[in-house]
Amino acid sequence: MESSGVKIVNGSNSPNVNNNNGSTTNSANGSGTLMATATPPPPPRPRPTPPLPPQRSQHKLETKGYVGIDTLQEQIRKKVIKRGFEFNIIVVGRSGLGKSTLVNTLFKANVRNHNGVQVVTSGKLSEQVTKPRTTEIRTTTHVIEEKGVQLRLTITDTPGFGDQIDNSNCWLPVLDYVNDQYEKYLDEEQSINRKKHIPDSRVHCCLYFIEPTGHSLKPLDIECMRRLDKCVNIVPVIAKADTLTVEERIAFKKRIQLDMQENGIRVYPNNEIDENPEEIINNNKIKELIPFAVVGSEDQFPSNGRSVLGRKTQWGLVEVENKMHCEFADLRDMLIRTHMQDLVEVTSLLHYENFRHDRLQSNHFNGQNIDIASMNESNI
Repeated sequence: MESSGVKIVNGSNSPNVNNNNGSTTNSANGSGTLMATATPPPPPRPRPTPPLPPQRSQHKLETKGYVGIDTLQEQIRKKVIKRGFEFNIIVVGRSGLGKSTLVNTLFKANVRNHNGVQVVTSGKLSEQVTKPRTTEIRTTTHVIEEKGVQLRLTITDTPGFGDQIDNSNCWLPVLDYVNDQYEKYLDEEQSINRKKHIPDSRVHCCLYFIEPTGHSLKPLDIECMRRLDKCVNIVPVIAKADTLTVEERIAFKKRIQLDMQENGIRVYPNNEIDENPEEIINNNKIKELIPFAVVGSEDQFPSNGRSVLGRKTQWGLVEVENKMHCEFADLRDMLIRTHMQDLVEVTSLLHYENFRHDRLQSNHFNGQNIDIASMNESNI
């Protein structure tokens, strides 16, 4: 039956009645008596989208005269030079590979002190040195000045691998040291009364010394480098490369590169941080040289009317800074002359940020685990 646009259905099996406007009425009994139900609330209106901020147009503006903006570079240079620079290196590898000697050769100074006796020979001051083995982690800090630029250099020497009967987990002291420096920097950063300039003791570069076996990386070296590459910039070097022929050295480097690739070992320079095309080209050239085949020496010998650092053998003189003899000059140029500041920035922006993220995510403050979700103004 239809009446006034309302359809009524009698019977107990048809309780619902539909109106023309889509609403539903219920029948209390089969007699067709209508009971209106409440109309559902209208859906909420969508919130208006906030207007986008006005786009600022940028265009190059040419000044009508000299303003002095170009002096900003000189202002920054003076401020940075007055404060000085900081660079921290850790040397890692087996005993007897000349780690301390190479560091002295890099900076042309006795930055790793040896116990010895000074003697005068032929009017020159020479040194008879007894070089003890490093049995514990030792840190030495020097301030080197060159042409008015001061560099605070920190060298950390580590015990050699392979000296113990059981060498499992022998990399833990190195990892603990690196992470301790991050922890100290993070604590200083979070301090209420922190210093204006936080002393940077974070390790910027790890020189990893590889034994010149001529075969491939040893399992101990692979395990250690796999753990170190996650927290520090690794620069692998082949120590005492003058013990290999040129052909052996080339083949050895290729096998090491293959071992690092197969085991997922990431060495510096890496592509974690955005780089411009020029930096990518330069870094690719450096990657082709890795690992650097180097020779270290603190002794000087005459060669072609000049004095050079080298190693005297029965077959001749191995010149340390001669690129035809070894790749020490390439390593020095990368560490000091082209990529020192980049090593510092990668440490800060990549490795330290990863450590900071993991530490704060674990809610670890001052050695105590704190549930941040339960913290409120009353108990802070």
